[in-house]
Amino acid sequence: MFNTGEVLETINMIEREHLDIRTVTMGISLLPCIGGTAKKTAENVYDTVCKRAENIVKVTADLSREYGIPIVNKRVSITPASIICAPFADKSYLIGKALDDAAKAVGVDFLGGYSALVHKGMADYEKRFIESIPEVLADTERLCSSVNIGSSKSGINMDAVKLMGEIVKQTAEKTKKSGGFGCAKLVVFCNAVEDNPFMAGAFHGVGESGTVINVGVSGPGVVQHAIESIPDADLSELAEMIKRTAFKITRAGQLIAREAAKRLNAEFGIVDLSLAPTPARGDSVAAILEEMGLESVGTHGTTACLAMLNDAVKKGGVMASSRVGGLSGAFIPVSEDIGMIEAAERGTLCIDKLEAMTAVCSVGLDMIAVPGDTPASTISAIIADEAAIGMINNKTTAVRIIPAPGKKVGDEVNFGGLLGRAPIMPVHKEGSDKFIKRGGLIPAPIHSNKN
Repeated sequence: MFNTGEVLETINMIEREHLDIRTVTMGISLLPCIGGTAKKTAENVYDTVCKRAENIVKVTADLSREYGIPIVNKRVSITPASIICAPFADKSYLIGKALDDAAKAVGVDFLGGYSALVHKGMADYEKRFIESIPEVLADTERLCSSVNIGSSKSGINMDAVKLMGEIVKQTAEKTKKSGGFGCAKLVVFCNAVEDNPFMAGAFHGVGESGTVINVGVSGPGVVQHAIESIPDADLSELAEMIKRTAFKITRAGQLIAREAAKRLNAEFGIVDLSLAPTPARGDSVAAILEEMGLESVGTHGTTACLAMLNDAVKKGGVMASSRVGGLSGAFIPVSEDIGMIEAAERGTLCIDKLEAMTAVCSVGLDMIAVPGDTPASTISAIIADEAAIGMINNKTTAVRIIPAPGKKVGDEVNFGGLLGRAPIMPVHKEGSDKFIKRGGLIPAPIHSNKN
């Protein structure tokens, strides 16, 4: 049972420390929508999303008002669209447009699930579906896309990795007027999870029930303030403070998730514990790491601090919720975190260091802008490196990278809002083309054979 008082203890954190519920995401199964034609399927998809999600904006506004906790985003995730589009992959665009129209009709911020799962192999219809992504993301506003190219159980599908480097480049080119914004709505995964409420990687897994509510909590500012209150503590005491703080934040998320599910006639899915930053000062994961004692995020010791933070957040959150899931940990998106932005501008934070950090935190290389002339093979190699970390360590990793058209190192691209601004970060000039052209499958590690 919940004691509402536990949640109300956190209310004083809202104004000063940026506590919020980052997203309430409704997952919807669209498998029953598959019809005899692409047009009929698109109509079914639109009608189903509009019917199931028609009250999500109203309900979240009511909950925010009643409990005094800001709910920043309202979102929908759907069954991986490559499955819905399988009978008519060449007309996937129609389903993508219907999904975007439905998202606008119900008023959600984003709709995720224009996705494909090709971690072990890629059927012809899946390849054609993936090839539609650049055009669809360029011509839609709220639709998000993801592709899972590897897993700890199956290995890494390098044919899909090669293709996704090309798709990222094409998406940037088709959205060059907005700085390659389409790439901000496209993420490439290894070990993608089925109940992630965060964009751009959310989709509704085929193992989920018909309609589910998943909630993502946040609160980097709250954690930073807690650490500031014990300036002379050792690291064990810091970890305990972070755990207690994560517990309080997660209890708020649990309450909102249960109430939202009840009022929207959906099942309560999970609470994602992730510390998700924003570009606002005082709402930064980088600032937490610096408060631990680093002069700048990216310097030596950063990976160790992040590992401790991530673990403490998970331990505190798991005690506070009966259903923890999604990604759960600490996000390090460069463009969405003012501390990361400034460290990248100083040159303290580079892609190689970010890659090391992703071995111990949630997700991976996120919202990183690189020069527009970066070859597709280099982007594929970056994806492969990140997927290897996920595969070997049995964790979710991802790449959301923007080769900003016409931009070079020293420039920046500004997306505004929660997506922030990204300094253009250098990549290695040495090529990886021959490696990427080999294709095939990087086999799963030996420790994956657990049956």
